[in-house]
Amino acid sequence: MIISQQKPFADILTALDKSSSVFLVGCAKCATVCKSGGEEEVWQMQEALIAAGKSVTGSIIIDEACHMLRVSRDLRSRQQLVDDADALLVMACGAGIQSVSAATPKKTVAALDSMFLGNIRRFGQFEQKCSLCGECILTETAGICPVTACPKGLLNGPCGGMDAGHCEVDSEAECAWAEIFARMLESGTSSNLTATVPPKNYARIPKPGKLLLPK
Repeated sequence: MIISQQKPFADILTALDKSSSVFLVGCAKCATVCKSGGEEEVWQMQEALIAAGKSVTGSIIIDEACHMLRVSRDLRSRQQLVDDADALLVMACGAGIQSVSAATPKKTVAALDSMFLGNIRRFGQFEQKCSLCGECILTETAGICPVTACPKGLLNGPCGGMDAGHCEVDSEAECAWAEIFARMLESGTSSNLTATVPPKNYARIPKPGKLLLPK
């Protein structure tokens, strides 16, 4: 899931400086789990905007704000409320914000910052495990991604700064490559210890990315 957090309210007000009326858009998926753009957060934002002198014409929580057709359809169901607003304040990740901006000519303001693709350890605790690099080497590294887990993103390690199994960048964190080696030994894949991972082929991840599934 995409981990996001709200921008400082002062920054949001600055972005809405010339907009007296606002329509709010939240997301029922990632932003709700992150407590950055769900129903509760949209209501709190509405109250804060009204207290700051803004008029809120309405709001909607879209099931998946990154789903462009769904966003377009749901906004049409609130067309008059959207038309009455000077701007749409979107409490979703960057993908959701762009779905909204593509669906309306109205000014679109981002209320959240998208942080990373995250795993959920438990409620309210999120950890980045994948960097979406487009060329997965988890088979070769015992299911631990060094591109993400190692602060230096080393494909072959550990580096010379590893000290007693700990990272030189964060002395409280275990070295990602020490963890990889330990898991290789545990899983019986220690033969991979002598293999060298070649440089990543970044040509495989052109931007913007696109994937069309066969019909």
